[in-house]
Amino acid sequence: MQELKNAIDSKLLNSTVSETVGGRCYFNTAPDDQFPRIVYSRVSGVPDNAFAKAGESVLVQFDLFSMQSAGDTEILTMESQLKSLLDDCTLTISGQLCVGFMRQNIVDMVEDLSALGDGTSLVNHTAIDYECTYQAT
Repeated sequence: MQELKNAIDSKLLNSTVSETVGGRCYFNTAPDDQFPRIVYSRVSGVPDNAFAKAGESVLVQFDLFSMQSAGDTEILTMESQLKSLLDDCTLTISGQLCVGFMRQNIVDMVEDLSALGDGTSLVNHTAIDYECTYQAT
């Protein structure tokens, strides 16, 4: 997973979506509560061995967060930029051949981050899943 993480980090670095979120692109967890931001993580990984080469198919989820007070435009811009960057892209994964990186699913949500759950801190949350398939070179 480290090689895949490095490849995703490299793809996100200096991209338009990274600029939109002020460089706040994180693996697994964000270090603070600043918005907007992107947090990505591995959802699942299964062996995908073909043609006598070891491989893996990994589902990676990108969670996009934006304060609802920023309106829909911010989260929709982030979504559009992420899709432009990642849809059917090729990643450079050390020691691996990236066979495909394909979008699988998008889910939109609104979350209440306030301690009392009183709706005073609403966040737009869009989850976008990508399947990455790669094999050893």
